[in-house]
Amino acid sequence: MSLSAAQKSRLLTCAIVWLLPLPLTLATAHGQTLDVGSLHSTIVPSENRCVKLYGAGGMGLDAYQSGFFISSEGHILTVWSTVLDVAQIVVVTSDGRRLMAEVQGIDPNLEIAVLKTDQPSAEFFSLADSALPSVGERVLAISNLFGIAAGGERSSTQKGVVMTITELKARRGNFNSVYQGPAMIIDAMTNNPGAAGGALINLNGQLLGILGKELRDTNANIWINYALPVAQIKSSVASILEGKTIAKSLAGRRPADRPLTLAEIGLGLIPNVLSRTPAYIDLVEPQSRAALAGLQIDDLILFLNSQRIVSQAALLEELKHIDRADRILLMIQRGNELKEVTVGP
Repeated sequence: MSLSAAQKSRLLTCAIVWLLPLPLTLATAHGQTLDVGSLHSTIVPSENRCVKLYGAGGMGLDAYQSGFFISSEGHILTVWSTVLDVAQIVVVTSDGRRLMAEVQGIDPNLEIAVLKTDQPSAEFFSLADSALPSVGERVLAISNLFGIAAGGERSSTQKGVVMTITELKARRGNFNSVYQGPAMIIDAMTNNPGAAGGALINLNGQLLGILGKELRDTNANIWINYALPVAQIKSSVASILEGKTIAKSLAGRRPADRPLTLAEIGLGLIPNVLSRTPAYIDLVEPQSRAALAGLQIDDLILFLNSQRIVSQAALLEELKHIDRADRILLMIQRGNELKEVTVGP
């Protein structure tokens, strides 16, 4: 596994955080102290409930992420991503067991997914017994960041603090987040490949939330470490377990006042003659935003600001919610190569 310089820096920081000695007493948000010993009795049972997930990837896309059991029937909660875009996902437990899972359902608004393994699990987080987070609370983030664990090794644990609980309502094109709602911002470096879908717990081992997907301000290049509170996802998970389908809501996605268009980018696509015509580029205007970004004829647009583009109609729909003054991030396929392209204003 080869890592970029930025990834190595982030991994080193995470390793330093993990290697720091765990204190015998920790201060609470109210100035009290909590005797937690080495936290061994909290971390080990919690890690037993967490799993490593392996699925689709390659050609520049990570093929792994994290998740955790939420029922005795072996249901797993994780984030929705391209890793799950396969018929069966490989699940590796903390004791090295390999299970096969499939997606039971997703919530496209929360970007979460529930997997089913058809294998019972004695260790799981109960969403009904979850706790409400508080600002200043000490927390532990458990995930398989960077895919460090592959077999029977346990997932990585990071210490942190809930810095604030706020709304993720940033304008699309700055923070590329589909989810719009309350989130816990934490000071642990959880915004790493593979960490998404991991568990955020308190020092008593109670589940607080699920670690979010990688999120970066494309203008300031600032990474956000955050988790979705259980309270925000509990009803959605219950619906999925009941077999209900959750439709994508447009309520939280107000169209931009000045929506971006293909003409303003300087792109033309192949004729749209099918119900799901792929977003192949057929024209790049000279000196346009597209040309300056390096886009070429025959490039296939796969993602726009982390949203999968399955057709030209999907691309045009996404552009309606992006302001013409925003940068956009495209994942394109050029031949057999995948490239990330930033198109500036």
